[in-house]
Amino acid sequence: MKTIKLKKKEERRILRGHPWIFSNEIEKMPADVLPGEIVDVTTSSGVFVGRGYLNPHTLIAVRMLTRRQEEINHNFIHGRISTAQELRLRLGMSPDDSYRAFFSEGDGLPGLIVDKYSDILVVQSLTAGIDRIEGEILSVLRERYHPQAIVLRNDSSSREIEGLGREKRVASGTLPKTVMIEESGIHYHVDILDGQKTGFFFDQRENRLTLKGLVAGRRTLDCFCYSGAWALSAARFGASETIGIDASPQAVSLATENADLNGLNTVFYRGNVFEELRNLNMQKEVFGCVILDPPAFVKSRSKVREALKGYREINSRALKILEPGGVLVSCSCSHHIDPDLFREMLINAASTAGRRVKLLEMRSQSRDHPALLAARETQYLKCAILLAD
Repeated sequence: MKTIKLKKKEERRILRGHPWIFSNEIEKMPADVLPGEIVDVTTSSGVFVGRGYLNPHTLIAVRMLTRRQEEINHNFIHGRISTAQELRLRLGMSPDDSYRAFFSEGDGLPGLIVDKYSDILVVQSLTAGIDRIEGEILSVLRERYHPQAIVLRNDSSSREIEGLGREKRVASGTLPKTVMIEESGIHYHVDILDGQKTGFFFDQRENRLTLKGLVAGRRTLDCFCYSGAWALSAARFGASETIGIDASPQAVSLATENADLNGLNTVFYRGNVFEELRNLNMQKEVFGCVILDPPAFVKSRSKVREALKGYREINSRALKILEPGGVLVSCSCSHHIDPDLFREMLINAASTAGRRVKLLEMRSQSRDHPALLAARETQYLKCAILLAD
């Protein structure tokens, strides 16, 4: 097994539990190392730090797997996946439920995502290291979950950074024509092969429940609605009217289908949220609740300033159409926008809109997306519940 040695004074963050080693923290890259190969990591003086997989072509050069000198084999992978499964059961999720079954660094295999849709598993391999052990991972998943089907959604753009191709396929079993899940009393059709990410956003499950008691009798607007989960939750909790907007015609069609499936009177239409918010303000439309849950505006740290401008704009426009006492639910799913930046952006947006705003609650991702305490990047989701005077 090859060894990489850290530069002097570069080990502190890693010893404190952070799972990433950047290429500029390595004293010398080993020769002839293959992307995804397992390596030992030592301090500059040769003290063992841990074991992980290396990609010599990426900024995040090593992703740590263990702090012990143990084999990364079937038993190791079985232990990580079993521990993640047992955690979900402790959190109250039943074997028949739908949820995120494995969350990358948070569950101990960086680059692996597994979403469970009843008895169907959707797997994302995001790194070269996970690709090298994908066969073992699928074997353990079949052993632990006995799924009807396993689908590979290896179509993320992050794979290109890792030097990997994209693919979507059914890896085993039979995928039914229609996949339906239930969350918090609402049923959803899920497009597993062609939907966004793996088909559904489980990370907002607990946040959607905060609408209870806030939207009853209020006109509610769901921006970037995708499959309609926020809007349908608002309708279920007594909103007087619910409207959803998304730029994707496929998303609007799926959201409408889900509204019909649940008998919830919600209107969805296609539109550019930036333009629609401006038009609604010009038309003097007013809402008791506006929900902003956009896709990541920023894919790299160099684009943070540009992204903050976009976030500020939509939040300012949303505040302008809120009635006095109205609720703004504002989200960001980019780890490049940390909570402090996000809060500062909201302050600027409120100032631009001329509104005084109270923070009722600042939330993060649901508990089936555990974050590493030592790695702030893994706590990626920000969800602010705001009240506008």
